[in-house]
Amino acid sequence: MTRRPRICVVGSSNVDLLARVPRLPRLGETLVGRTFHLGYGGKGANQAVMAARLGAEVAMVTRVGRDVFGDGMRRNYGAQGIDTTHVLVDDERFSGVAPIFVDDAAQNVVVIIPGANLGLSADDVRRAAAVIRGVDVLIGQLEVPVETTREAVRLARAGGVRTILNPAPAAPLPDDLLALVDVCVPNEVEIEALTGRTVATVDAAVAAAQALRERGPRTVIVTLGERGAVLVDADGATVLPAVQVEAVDSTGAGDAFIGSLAVFLAEGDDERRAARRANAIAALTTTVLGTQDSFPIRAVADAFLLARAVT
Repeated sequence: MTRRPRICVVGSSNVDLLARVPRLPRLGETLVGRTFHLGYGGKGANQAVMAARLGAEVAMVTRVGRDVFGDGMRRNYGAQGIDTTHVLVDDERFSGVAPIFVDDAAQNVVVIIPGANLGLSADDVRRAAAVIRGVDVLIGQLEVPVETTREAVRLARAGGVRTILNPAPAAPLPDDLLALVDVCVPNEVEIEALTGRTVATVDAAVAAAQALRERGPRTVIVTLGERGAVLVDADGATVLPAVQVEAVDSTGAGDAFIGSLAVFLAEGDDERRAARRANAIAALTTTVLGTQDSFPIRAVADAFLLARAVT
């Protein structure tokens, strides 16, 4: 592809309030944390930034509050080279925030307080229709109202744009939305919520992905953290082993996977190759503390893929 891939993300913008703790606290317990970091996040924003870091032209459709956090998020999008035409300011709701706790084993607990993200409407999406129809890949998630994501996916599908849905956070989904999705990418918790099937083994994850695919998505990719990922489509199942790294923080790895996947698909990779490469990029991000701070630029990503022989 001679031109840059074009990605549109319809989704959430949050400020991440990240604390490092020796272990995750028990109910009612007070722990002394080690470090604190304020960063920009939200699943939509993270996926947009990851795609931009890999060289894509990215447009974001989102809402932020008229507050200091919202001002910062808009500046961050600009600094990342992301089109902010449809980064809307909500006069009634505060900006979304996400307190995050990360322990010494690189496990995390995240609480989302959506704020302005809940104000992103189907009408907002329709006003961005020209942008959505002009890209190679649309990404949506569930940190904004489901009807908003459904309208974005509908517009993209009608315009011949490939659609990726990250069904996160876990929530029931209507089959009419799933039927519009080209690639659905849940994690372990989300696939269990959508199918009622546990994924304690890789074979169980494949079975759950097959069950979800029967509800509409053409391809289902289940991300399994340290166990890698599985991809199920009309040709069957493919297991994508994890890339071994020295992990320090898994926050944002799933978003890195999806943002990378969108770019590689837009560049012409088939889904299996794109997923293998995205799986490796997600692993690389766990070696750096923070969310967007851990996302590599294209040169670093390509060097890591080459060093690990991920083709």
